[in-house]
Amino acid sequence: MATTNIAPFQPTAIDSIKGTVDTLKTTFKSQKTKPLEYRLAQLRKLYWGIKDNEELLVEACKLDLGKPSFETYISEIDWVKNDIIYVTGKLKGWMKDEKVDDIPLANKLLSPRVRKDPLGTILVIGAYNFPVMLSLAPLIGAISAGCTGILKPSEVSPHSAMVLKKIVEESLDPSSYAVVNGGVPETSALLNEKWDKIFYTGSAQVGTIIAKKAAETLTPVVLELGGINPAIVTNNADPRLAARRLLWGKSHNAGQVCISQNYVMVERDIYPLFEAELKTAYKEFFPQGTQASPDFGTIVNNRHFHRIKKMLDETSGEIILGGKVDESQNHIDLTIVKVKNQNDSMIVDESFGPLMPLLVVDSVEEAIRTANSVDPTPLGLYPFGSKAETDKSKVHYQFSRL
Repeated sequence: MATTNIAPFQPTAIDSIKGTVDTLKTTFKSQKTKPLEYRLAQLRKLYWGIKDNEELLVEACKLDLGKPSFETYISEIDWVKNDIIYVTGKLKGWMKDEKVDDIPLANKLLSPRVRKDPLGTILVIGAYNFPVMLSLAPLIGAISAGCTGILKPSEVSPHSAMVLKKIVEESLDPSSYAVVNGGVPETSALLNEKWDKIFYTGSAQVGTIIAKKAAETLTPVVLELGGINPAIVTNNADPRLAARRLLWGKSHNAGQVCISQNYVMVERDIYPLFEAELKTAYKEFFPQGTQASPDFGTIVNNRHFHRIKKMLDETSGEIILGGKVDESQNHIDLTIVKVKNQNDSMIVDESFGPLMPLLVVDSVEEAIRTANSVDPTPLGLYPFGSKAETDKSKVHYQFSRL
């Protein structure tokens, strides 16, 4: 894989953005993107653009995130290729008008139908942690819906951003789809334009800015943000199964996964067994440690390295496994820490990294109360125990948000 084939990161000229947006809006108004055949052709071209550039995508993810090639295939490349295959098989049926049957008798005389019309020109703002999947999956949806759109990849993963630019520009209709690269100035210029929908994946802080800007023009937004996700291991859980699954979930992409568990609450009686199984699994997964492992990634940049390291430095808990950091490589071990309470630095904020705090609790009820106190609206919940216990934890979590 030749890195020289990946162009150096180059921001898009700000004064060109308005013209690009206007072109895409003109194309949409012409209804060029509305026919099924057009949408399918664009999706198939994108598929082969991804396929033809797989090696560059693997190399880009390695340079940006130290991402192992296996991870890049299963959670980036193959993911979006399968998305395209699935959508192309379903799209004709999705586009058909739908009869409305479950309505009052008086309205049935009108024979209402649901028609699926494209929204218009959309903006996709991608994320750095899965720079391919979280950029292209929303774009695939936009193409399928008959929209035109601009993809703005994350500048924090610059090599991936440039490969995505290459794929889109070489594969898709330039009058309908474009890539804008850059940081805050370029993103601000994009947000100054009027969109028909904005799709953003990233932090709540930036999501708030985007939502406020979109509100000025009543633009609908989809915000896929983070969450402080809990896991619960009860006395009736299989400690080996729970340990291996949670360890894998936290090691994937070096913990830089929005749905990864942020902390694990373990009932007191099973805690010794669970900790022992974690140590066993850790040695099996990383016999030479995480830094020497070809299957463990790095933190995306120095700023995020120091953000995560600060959480580790400030914890009052006991390090059970890991703990090694190396700033020269932006490496932080997959680190397991037994913390004393929910106010520990490793729990109060989303780590978005390879930190796995363990908090001992006396009951499932205590775990549920703690989870609702830390974050009542996480992206994920991972209960391990009997069916009754896992059902209980899920139901109580849902009730707490009503």
